[in-house]
Amino acid sequence: MIILAFIILTFTLLQMIVALMNLLPGASLPESKKNHEDLVSVLIPARNEENNIGTILSDLISQDYRNIEIIIYDDQSDDQTGEIVRKFALSDSRISMLDGGKLPEGWLGKNHACHVLAQKSTGRYLLFLDADVRISNNSIGKAVSLAKNHHLALISIFPKQIIVSPGERITVPNMNYILLTLLPLILARRSWFSSLSAANGQFMFFDAWIYSIHQPHLLMKNNKVEDIAISRYLKKMGYKIACLKGDEGIACRMYSSFGEAVRGFSKNVIAFFGNSFFTASFFWLITTLGFIPVILSLQPELIWIYAGTYLLTRIIVSAASHQNILYNLLFIIPLQLSMGIFIYNAFINKYFRKFQWKGRNIA
Repeated sequence: MIILAFIILTFTLLQMIVALMNLLPGASLPESKKNHEDLVSVLIPARNEENNIGTILSDLISQDYRNIEIIIYDDQSDDQTGEIVRKFALSDSRISMLDGGKLPEGWLGKNHACHVLAQKSTGRYLLFLDADVRISNNSIGKAVSLAKNHHLALISIFPKQIIVSPGERITVPNMNYILLTLLPLILARRSWFSSLSAANGQFMFFDAWIYSIHQPHLLMKNNKVEDIAISRYLKKMGYKIACLKGDEGIACRMYSSFGEAVRGFSKNVIAFFGNSFFTASFFWLITTLGFIPVILSLQPELIWIYAGTYLLTRIIVSAASHQNILYNLLFIIPLQLSMGIFIYNAFINKYFRKFQWKGRNIA
């Protein structure tokens, strides 16, 4: 057991080092020093988004970067999504809407919506946004500058998470804890290894020429974790990508309850571990029950080093994610339990039942 205890201690130290790397400036969208004028197509798939679509459109028309076209794909919404978009389009000619029809066989809804939006776009760059994202200041201009300066095929950003309810507090921080302790974001751009890549479909900024060549949403048309799959595909094809964490300028409230968060994270949590249930389960066991072998096998000074490293890692991740440090420390146990629920549900969904998202079955 002493060997296992040292493995756990070593892994915890590595997590802390990775988290520290993600505090570096290169892990976030840098300030732009140049004013660019390239047309950016902002593409938003929307299905029953009446509570969010007006807000994101208000954000976009207030952006410092003015040369944008905004196209919304209304994916058979049965609420007021389409009506809200039409009202905005009357007051801003940059806004237009596509009415979605029946979902073709073999496609997932969001992937199809993104593919259609891309076909209708005319921009030099394509920015896919989820309707529940908040974007302010010059975020689009900064993305254009970063893409140009480093010749990037894709920039994907994990927005700062807006966390309100108790159910969100014991679920949502898990995403950042997994991401920021396993992936040094700065290496996503500097390394050619496809395993050192991730992406978030909430903010995907493409070079339109490269997108048009590879049609990534068509390639991943039935992949429920298409964002990560696309990022790894582009890396394998030899393109440079960047995966970044958001700040006050790019934020999102992903889920509004415990149940919503469990359903949402169960859809994609395994992709963070290379689609390996074994790796995901091993990570959960080490970060949840790893203290047991450490306490039973190691000397007191090493136990204190382990405990301090574990807690410091949580603090660093919370700071890097712009999340409440105190809450994330107080809720360590329920956070770990909810992570286990995500992994368990992902396994059940894959092998024993159909998964539903926004009223549709996802294979």
